[in-house]
Amino acid sequence: MIYGKTKGTDFEKLCDGAAKAEAQGVMVYYALARMAREQGYPEEVSTTFIEMANQEAVHAGFYATLMAKYDSDIWKIAENFAKGEYHGEQQVNQFAQALRAVGLDEAANEMDVFAKQERHHGDTLTELISKYKK
Repeated sequence: MIYGKTKGTDFEKLCDGAAKAEAQGVMVYYALARMAREQGYPEEVSTTFIEMANQEAVHAGFYATLMAKYDSDIWKIAENFAKGEYHGEQQVNQFAQALRAVGLDEAANEMDVFAKQERHHGDTLTELISKYKK
């Protein structure tokens, strides 16, 4: 178990910086993957960037756990995130409508998918909570 092992130690600040850097890396690598596809590079380029982004996400979660960045009550966090995911669906839909209104249909169409995914995340969290929270 690693949860909180660096909290309050000299390592906490290092873990915080590492978690933030890794989370930033996730965003950069996913953006690179998308741009590589849009620029017509072979699928290998995009796939490699996505694999790196996924690994960076794992790294960020590791450092966050090590320094106990989040409460250990996973169901409390999941309940809050479920609410946020449901709200996110509405926000993404509104954003998509605004983009569509200015002619950015391609982006809006993809965001329509994102909105459905946000809803799915909320539903999935709610199901997990119902099934496993004691």
